[in-house]
Amino acid sequence: MSELVYDGAAMTGRQLRRVRNSPGLTVLTQLMPVNMLLFFGYVFGSALAMPGQEYRSFLVPGLLVATAAGGIMTGMFQAAQDTHRGVTDRFRSMPVSRAAAPLGQAVADLVVTAVGIVPLLLVGLAVGWRVEGSAAAAAGAVGLLLLFRFACTTVGIHLGLLTRSEEAAGQLGASFFVLPLLSDAYIPTGNLPGWLRTLAEWNPISAVTTALRDLFGNAPVPGGAAWPVAHPVLGSVLWSVVLVAVFLPLAVRRYGHC
Repeated sequence: MSELVYDGAAMTGRQLRRVRNSPGLTVLTQLMPVNMLLFFGYVFGSALAMPGQEYRSFLVPGLLVATAAGGIMTGMFQAAQDTHRGVTDRFRSMPVSRAAAPLGQAVADLVVTAVGIVPLLLVGLAVGWRVEGSAAAAAGAVGLLLLFRFACTTVGIHLGLLTRSEEAAGQLGASFFVLPLLSDAYIPTGNLPGWLRTLAEWNPISAVTTALRDLFGNAPVPGGAAWPVAHPVLGSVLWSVVLVAVFLPLAVRRYGHC
């Protein structure tokens, strides 16, 4: 265990230095959800039944979760890049714990995400979003968001180790952009056709988004929804735990055989 902690800390530091050496990419990644908030909030908000400010309060938790789900793309690309450029092979030739690299990448991504959501929260406050719940509930919402980001990153790391190609990872990662669209991140699912509503409500993003809206006090839990959305906090935790339990061991195993 001490070896894993030491090696994992070293890999986390390496990933953080990697982010520090790519400031342009980091800034663009953080600006994207802010731009989406302004675009969706003022363009889509005018086309929905919700008034503008009410829709923006509805939208901010959805964008936070969509950003967390982006961990799939980030984890996939970074893991594929290391494998494609031979970095993974060099690490495997060293006396380093096999779990250290995937864990280090996921933990470093978690640190970057925790910092990166601050601009989105500030812009959300500027356009009318407010935390209506208690401070403890809001802290729980942030913790749930980071847990989901960690889970999504482990999925991405495993897929990146499978693809072994930056180009393939980039193309496959782009396809995951549709996941937030098939959820209640941007629009309520109540008026969707039955089969599509079921698909959207069993999307993990919907459970986490509903949990954040409930904990922040922005919107109540919808009635008549599928189980993960009807019990959003428990559903979010279960989805995240299952994803980590499945994909983290797969990523560690795949890392040992790259």
